[in-house]
Amino acid sequence: MRLNKFLSTAGVAARRKADDIIAAGRVSVNGKIVTSLGAQVNEKNDEVAVDGKRISLPLSFVYIKLHKPKGYACTNSDEKGRKTIFDLVPSSQRLFSIGRLDYDTEGLIILTNDGDFANKVSHPSGEIEKEYIVKIEGDIKQSELAVLRNGVVIDGQRLPKAKVKVAGVQANATRLSVVIHEGLNHQVRKMFEAIGKNITLLKRVRIGGVKLGGLKRGEYKPLKPYELDQLIF
Repeated sequence: MRLNKFLSTAGVAARRKADDIIAAGRVSVNGKIVTSLGAQVNEKNDEVAVDGKRISLPLSFVYIKLHKPKGYACTNSDEKGRKTIFDLVPSSQRLFSIGRLDYDTEGLIILTNDGDFANKVSHPSGEIEKEYIVKIEGDIKQSELAVLRNGVVIDGQRLPKAKVKVAGVQANATRLSVVIHEGLNHQVRKMFEAIGKNITLLKRVRIGGVKLGGLKRGEYKPLKPYELDQLIF
């Protein structure tokens, strides 16, 4: 296995970042510093360390989908002492999330211990769709929908285009489906703030071909093989 893939799979960093770590002389194999970007390692026998700390591959890989409730942080440990999504999924292995959801946002999130898989799924080049259900106060005009679809401009920067459609109208509220690719930080909230709309519900319901389905808040289950197939490209 190439050394950069070993580091990526172990969750150290994406492959390109792993190359930087190797080139900087921070990685050793069997006690010797390795700086060659094409270096190979035997994942079963070689001892790999980064900054002197031994790195190991997981004995087995897990892939989980979770319905994250509001009020949970997407981090292994929160500096503010808040509950985290990892409090909901007991595991003997170190898991990390593919992407994040805001503290006040709920919905689908994928957890795994396969770093290489996580990096591939989260990388913008994959253009994997993320679908959200958004509930706003009041109604929305066709002109405002057009602005969202073309990409709102914030501080002189245009956000990526989005697929937006009205999913339902209720008394003094509107539900919309919003589909984006990149998932920039707070992107959906910023989109609606830019047109003066107040979000009362924000829920991610799909990542690629993986749907939230009937999972209740706080529930989780392993991804099925066909769901994994739809995420790997």
